[in-house]
Amino acid sequence: MRENVLLIGGGGREHAIARALEDSEADLYACAGNKNPGIARIAAGFETLETTDPDAVVDYAETVEATIAVVGPEAPLDAGVADALEDAGIYAFGPKADDARIETDKAFQRRFMAENDIPGCPDFETFDDMDAACDFIDEYDGDLAIKPAGLTGGKGVKVIGDQVTPEEGKEYIRDSDYDRIVLEERLIGEEVTIQAFVANGAFETAPAVQDHKRAYEGDEGPNTGGMGSYSDATAALPFMTEDDYEEAVSIIEATVDALDDYRGILYGQFMLTSEGPKVIEFNARFGDPEAMNTLPVLETEFLDVLTAARDGEAPPELDFASQATVCKYAVPEGYPTDPEAGAKVQVDEESAGDALLYYASVDERDDGIYTTTSRSFAVVGVADSISEAEAIAEDALAVAGDEGLHMRHDIGKVDLVQRRIDHMNELRGE
Repeated sequence: MRENVLLIGGGGREHAIARALEDSEADLYACAGNKNPGIARIAAGFETLETTDPDAVVDYAETVEATIAVVGPEAPLDAGVADALEDAGIYAFGPKADDARIETDKAFQRRFMAENDIPGCPDFETFDDMDAACDFIDEYDGDLAIKPAGLTGGKGVKVIGDQVTPEEGKEYIRDSDYDRIVLEERLIGEEVTIQAFVANGAFETAPAVQDHKRAYEGDEGPNTGGMGSYSDATAALPFMTEDDYEEAVSIIEATVDALDDYRGILYGQFMLTSEGPKVIEFNARFGDPEAMNTLPVLETEFLDVLTAARDGEAPPELDFASQATVCKYAVPEGYPTDPEAGAKVQVDEESAGDALLYYASVDERDDGIYTTTSRSFAVVGVADSISEAEAIAEDALAVAGDEGLHMRHDIGKVDLVQRRIDHMNELRGE
């Protein structure tokens, strides 16, 4: 039976999902607040709508006679789009709003971990009184991460001892309009993402990925939605052991066991510390950019994952090519604090060479594709080693040029990866 798959969302992550379904026995339809030209070229239909409006999404799903829906971003999950689709008789690969709280409510996330004895949970406290939160900073013996409880697009966290001083942290809390925040111990180590495909009480995991949130090279500058990421030709990253990977997977397993009815992607962001992996946060969907590392090397049909989930089965055993990937984002000049839109994108899917090109937030006009104020596009190299994949991505960025654009060229380079290895060796006393 040929499926009608509705993809919800229009970013780089969703372009990667669309590519993963392109040659499947499925007709792809998509809806998003922005028209992604890469998705539009693959899809049989594309509707521009507000994806946090469940009724609008359901209406379009029924119009295209969708048999399965895939929810890409977190905001529609928070708005209950998966719930509304299920009520309409359409299977959604993505958690219902209540289960999506594992991402959308960080206070719930930490309490959930504590109440279910899920390992890897740091010390934390939750606050709805901002003065009490500031007092806690004064009293706490050590540095803290300040996290708004709700969604902030990956840009709301401030870390005392890294990004801000204690006084600046308290000022940030007082000047914000957040009604709830989480304060938790600052974790020292290397960040690692492992994404799990979850359905019917079972899960399969993808290779580990390392994302780079900081805007500028050398991990300097403000946090962003993600400037790029890399994965290795094995499940673990160069600074990890196989035991590190398996320990992180065991944390995911405990979380899936505690989330009785969860389906979709469960993204575990870990800090690999001298004591093993600790949970920075969970997300309820593919990472962006991590989806662009994971899906290009997934050799199992992604459609088979979706149909198995809908049909009440465990996800099929996933096969990934033994290849490394490097993803680098191009963003508008000034991003994320003062982005300047309107630069023409000079690279396309043909001129990208051996790299894969994924559009994110762009404006397609009659005379070409232009940047907006959000992340513009990503290029991904896939090769036998991280360094070879990095060179492929760099060649594509050279075609794109740097007029009106900013990139982090250091992602995936040998010296950056070696610094990660050296850092973990130092923390482990090796």
